[in-house]
Amino acid sequence: MKPTDKTAPAKLSDFLCFAVYSTNLAFGKAYKPILEQLGLTYTQYITIVALWEEDNQTVGSLGEKLFLESNTLTPILKKLEAMGYLQRQRDPEDERQVRISLTKNGRQLREGRPEMGLSDATGLTPDEFMQMQNAIVKLRNNLIKSTKTGE
Repeated sequence: MKPTDKTAPAKLSDFLCFAVYSTNLAFGKAYKPILEQLGLTYTQYITIVALWEEDNQTVGSLGEKLFLESNTLTPILKKLEAMGYLQRQRDPEDERQVRISLTKNGRQLREGRPEMGLSDATGLTPDEFMQMQNAIVKLRNNLIKSTKTGE
């Protein structure tokens, strides 16, 4: 909600959380045709992107990067493995850890992917785009920090 308006009844459009939520839904709709070409969901796609950034990660480190618990991430990894994009292996140095690596097909997906940037669709200038991204990351990090102080 807007922090300054304390007397008027709250409208849905006044909630920052709803603005973020509905923007996330809009991003999903914008990405849908692109991801359908690849046969991937958005969560599967960002999982592969995280592995393009750093291959051979543990499930735990990948989950932290994606803000996903292992019980949510594991089915995604199993599906991507069945699709031939990655492989899961126990870490020989620590059997408790499972390492995730891209296959040749997973790496090739990067070269063959259609344009994934939606910067034109946002209507933002490159500078506005960066400011928006930085503000959202700051918001996310502050919210995470506030939930950890209450534990």
